[in-house]
Amino acid sequence: MNNLALALSDQGKYAEAEKMHRETLALMEKVSGKEHPHTLTNMNNLALALSVQGKYAEAEKMHRETLALREKASGKEHPHTLTSMNNLAQALSKQGKYAEAEKMHRETLALREVSGKEHPHTLTSMNDLAQALSDQGKYAEAEKMHRETLALREKVSGKEHPHTLTSMNNLAATLSDQRKYAEAEKMHQETLALALIKKVLGKEHPHTLTSMNNLALALSDQGKYAEAEKMHQETLALREKVSGKKHPDTLLSVYCLAYTLHQQGQHKEALSLYHRACIGYEEKLGPSHPTTRACLSHYSSLRQLCSLKSADSSRSHLNNAQGDFTHAPPQQQSQTVI
Repeated sequence: MNNLALALSDQGKYAEAEKMHRETLALMEKVSGKEHPHTLTNMNNLALALSVQGKYAEAEKMHRETLALREKASGKEHPHTLTSMNNLAQALSKQGKYAEAEKMHRETLALREVSGKEHPHTLTSMNDLAQALSDQGKYAEAEKMHRETLALREKVSGKEHPHTLTSMNNLAATLSDQRKYAEAEKMHQETLALALIKKVLGKEHPHTLTSMNNLALALSDQGKYAEAEKMHQETLALREKVSGKKHPDTLLSVYCLAYTLHQQGQHKEALSLYHRACIGYEEKLGPSHPTTRACLSHYSSLRQLCSLKSADSSRSHLNNAQGDFTHAPPQQQSQTVI
């Protein structure tokens, strides 16, 4: 049942996977007990199924419980315990608890490096720590770690391995964060080409859609708005199909498309999309999450502009205004490997 649930997740059938993981967990607890390794594996997998649906608070709670039980049963340095630490740190990051996530990723990495610098689990921790640094604006440190991770993944797994593509995406996102837009665009184009042309992942794979979203943002950052808009529209349609209209990844595509339309002066369409994204983020992430606040800032800015434009006394000098772009654009997405 656990393997079937994992197969459902791989197909994007997350709600079905969650249901099956819950059934499996209940049976395992009854048959083997709460602390049995198989029970803990099911708890971990259920938490991951929750997280991929944007149920981050519930996922965090389950990861904490799994981690406590694994530490008790197997010790702090056991690979399964370190997996739980890593997954808990990711759940924290998803909720904007970046400093706490960074601390846990550093601890996990230090313990995993005992297995060797090139071990896949060590590289996963390096990737995730780099992203936690980027989330806090520590871009230079994040870029350095992403470059190191990418070089090691290319050496260990090859250029076309999905984990290598993950590192390429994350490095490109960090480059964009530092306004190295042309370099970021080039790397996103290469990542997307490997994912699609080489058929490493496929058009509807979540990581492919992340690469599409990030490439569109890199285009927008360089003023290539029409091209960016087209790609955001395509990404949004695919994400709605794969993950549903309320998934955080889908909401990000809504937000990014709104921002691109905003930049082009298509205010009516942008307002509608901003509103949809804000409502979704408040429900899924909560009002205090950094992404929710950023989206609301853009939405409020455009609403204020439209109110000013509607006033007769302001028409003459606001006809071509686009709004307050002192707000940073939507952040590019990182990818993780569990």
